[in-house]
Amino acid sequence: MSPTEIKAAWTHLLAEHPHARIRNAADQLGLREAQLLATQCGETVTRLRADWRGILSRIHELGYVMALTRNPHVVHERKGIYNNASLDSAHVGLFVNEDIDLRIFWKPWTYAYAVTAISRGKERKSIQFFDAAGDAIHKIYLTPKSDWAAYTALVDNFRHEDQSWEQPVGDRPEPKAELEDAEIDVTGFQQEWIDLKDTHDFFGMTQKYKVSRPQALRLAPEGNYAVPIDPKAFRRCIEKVAEREIPIMVFVGNHGMIQIHTGPVKKLLDHQTWFNIMDPIFHFHLDEAAIDKVWAVRKPTEDGTVTSLEVFSADGEMMVQVFGKRKPGIPELEGWREVVAELEKEAANAIAL
Repeated sequence: MSPTEIKAAWTHLLAEHPHARIRNAADQLGLREAQLLATQCGETVTRLRADWRGILSRIHELGYVMALTRNPHVVHERKGIYNNASLDSAHVGLFVNEDIDLRIFWKPWTYAYAVTAISRGKERKSIQFFDAAGDAIHKIYLTPKSDWAAYTALVDNFRHEDQSWEQPVGDRPEPKAELEDAEIDVTGFQQEWIDLKDTHDFFGMTQKYKVSRPQALRLAPEGNYAVPIDPKAFRRCIEKVAEREIPIMVFVGNHGMIQIHTGPVKKLLDHQTWFNIMDPIFHFHLDEAAIDKVWAVRKPTEDGTVTSLEVFSADGEMMVQVFGKRKPGIPELEGWREVVAELEKEAANAIAL
């Protein structure tokens, strides 16, 4: 489709479904979000230069904003200020704060737009980042507490000279095929897991032994290092920690970003197949129908065992990962361990029946 045809198709869809979200609209049209946005350049959208570090180094000037990161089945929204940036690494950038806590993987970052939209009668301004396929990596929305003048200055400063409607996109990255178990040094992998000193080394370990994340859990050492539990366990986990006021860490990511919420969760709501957390500073939306497997996972560290709940879709992609709130040098919360142990016991009892 030409840019003119894309614009006409999107305009027609919005006329019939005025509250359609852009990601859903793009899927329905067989297109990508970035392609739809590009057709609004010169109107409500401004294409920005590909200076990711430059833009993000100034995001703190906007003040109190909302950070949004998603994957196909989960949306993670957290309000706060983009302080404490570490953006100089060629591979990974960081924002480490109580509110905005991000791990940025630069390689997929390809396009950026500043977007003005009307939602429920209110103007919403944002800066949005996309990969080469035109799928969103990360979005930053202004709030009533934000500095709107700083936003205008930022957009003007990073405005791209090309404001055409044309937006080329590539294919979405294909998931890597798993090696056969027989091709993996399972003994070495299991021993290295047992000998872990830091949870951050786990990803490097899976890369070293060339195992996917689901495969790693399936090949875990004997014991309770990785225990499969009921797909409904994620909901029960969140209900338990909300009731007991146990602070947690909720990780949601894609290939270009991981976003983390640390703290309690309180207000839980259902909408169709979506399970939602709707707290003042943290919104979370998960499509329960997409859950295929849930694992309770334990990793040894110098501070003692660290326990997580990992949720996967049918294609083997991690949807969300949950830990008890913790910091290096501080042991894991006992209340969190009890919640995960209860979920494991419930799963074992269900199998016994």
